[in-house]
Amino acid sequence: MDFVSKIKEFKKNGTFFSSSEPVYISRAPGRLDLMGGNDDYTGGLVFESTIREATFAAAQLRTDQVIELNNKTVTEAGWQGILEVNWGEMANENAVKELVNRSANVRWTAYVLGNLFYLRKKYPEKVNSGIRLYMESSVPLNRGVSSSAAIEVSVMKASAAAYGIELHGTELALACQWVENVIADSGCGIMDQIAVVAGKEGYVLPLVCQPCLPEPLIQLPEELQIWGIDSGVSHQVSGIEYEAARAAAFMGYKIICDLENIQVTKDTESEIERYTDPVWKGYLANLTRSQFHDKYEGRLPLQLDMHSFLSGHQFHADPFSPLKEEVTYHVRANTRYAVEENQRVQLFSELSRGASLSHSKRSFALMGEMMYQSHNAYTECGLGSAATDFLVEMCRTAGVEKGIYGAKITGGGAGGTVAILAEKSAKPGIEAIFAVYQNAGFGDPYLFEGSSDGADACGITIC
Repeated sequence: MDFVSKIKEFKKNGTFFSSSEPVYISRAPGRLDLMGGNDDYTGGLVFESTIREATFAAAQLRTDQVIELNNKTVTEAGWQGILEVNWGEMANENAVKELVNRSANVRWTAYVLGNLFYLRKKYPEKVNSGIRLYMESSVPLNRGVSSSAAIEVSVMKASAAAYGIELHGTELALACQWVENVIADSGCGIMDQIAVVAGKEGYVLPLVCQPCLPEPLIQLPEELQIWGIDSGVSHQVSGIEYEAARAAAFMGYKIICDLENIQVTKDTESEIERYTDPVWKGYLANLTRSQFHDKYEGRLPLQLDMHSFLSGHQFHADPFSPLKEEVTYHVRANTRYAVEENQRVQLFSELSRGASLSHSKRSFALMGEMMYQSHNAYTECGLGSAATDFLVEMCRTAGVEKGIYGAKITGGGAGGTVAILAEKSAKPGIEAIFAVYQNAGFGDPYLFEGSSDGADACGITIC
């Protein structure tokens, strides 16, 4: 039974939903980061594709102040998926954060209650009653395919529709990023949310993350396809590896600004807290590769600890990656990654646009080489893993002769999923790589194949 039919059955039987009020349904897929992972928070260009797996959310208003949640997927994962809270328990940001952090079993509610809090803060005249939310997802958790963005976007869009609020496009993506940054305490950029919102089946979305500037969708050549192999090694954007890599990049940014006596200040126009400057606007991606190598790379420390940095540079220019005493930060590598990855993605994007009109195996191979370079840079940043290295090396060994052009670790790294660019005819080779990995003892893998429409293209179904 599909999700809409299930909700209709729930209404008919009086299961969870009332039979007398409309239910608003939204669908949001996960995403594959083909190029540009960890380049979004430094303002770079990213290149994202949706996957077939998705999260569904169904919302119905109540007449009281009760918020009733039922998440079938997290219940099956062993967490507390059924609970009720009252609007009175969510008076401010701190109250919501205390509520969602009261135990590990309800931590997932940050992506749901945070959405509702945002809507009430933004639209107090419309969000004045309780709500029922039922959720199901086929997006694997903590595997680098944006399970968090899928639940944020599906819940935000369905809840907004139930309250009579229209949210779509960049506005929807930025709202969900605010929730993940502020309520979930996860320092993600914007790429996950906008890919999940604006993606389209068979297309790839280029996006300049300053803060959210989508470019026209690109349709890959007919003979190419994107696969993903989930390594089975858990990844979290809130994990220490990702957080340390992000913090190191912002340390490098502040050092460069100090070298040039450029003042770094808080951006008073941004709803999501950030820092800016009059030259690069707070984005490392605005440094050219030649400028970085000629003027700054050799002047950046290889490594730096919190106290050494703060003693020379006063403050850390990122609210979402607080410096920690026990961490050694790889400043040069992560700053270099921000600059170089932006150029790699620009080259990849232009090759893709050209290939969509007049393509050749040489252009496909160059696109694949950009992916391999990006994967290697993850390791320099401390975001590699033995499992994803093994998968990428198998793809490289198979090579262009078998129609496999490139592969790379995705998203926040340190595990998670490997994205693969290959010819459709290479499917047997991809399946063979999957089978070898399955028996290698790293983890329980999962094969992603194909794409689907994002939340905006799917729209709202009312039943």
